[in-house]
Amino acid sequence: MRTVQMTLDEDLVQTVDRVAKDLHTTRSAFARDALQRAIERITTQKLEEKHRQGYLRKPAGAGEFDVWEREQKWGD
Repeated sequence: MRTVQMTLDEDLVQTVDRVAKDLHTTRSAFARDALQRAIERITTQKLEEKHRQGYLRKPAGAGEFDVWEREQKWGD
């Protein structure tokens, strides 16, 4: 792993330290996890926007998804 230096507000550092302690982890591990989750969230948002734009450019046609109707039944 690579060591990086970041500048954070004192209140944020205190909050991170408190939460990390509550989770029985380190500040670095907490930050790694938070950053990874943020990247995943942003990636998902970008993909959802890409799909939305695609459907705006080319809307689904009538009956296009009818083949999936059977798959939606949950049964009793």
